[in-house]
Amino acid sequence: MIKTLSFGAMHIGVAFLVVWAMTGSWMTGGLVALVEPCVNTVAYHFHEKIWKRCGERAAANAGGMGWLAHSH
Repeated sequence: MIKTLSFGAMHIGVAFLVVWAMTGSWMTGGLVALVEPCVNTVAYHFHEKIWKRCGERAAANAGGMGWLAHSH
């Protein structure tokens, strides 16, 4: 979970800087930086859980030779 939070903090900073550079509006940059990365961070957390579960299933079904087991 710490990795997810670290990723989220970095994403918020990058989102703010990109939107601010594109629009010149710190308010728009701040709004996007608060909404989009927060939603993306939650999605990333669940993506990691699903990816791990799929990898475990592939390894169990193929004796460790599943395509997901080799694509970390």
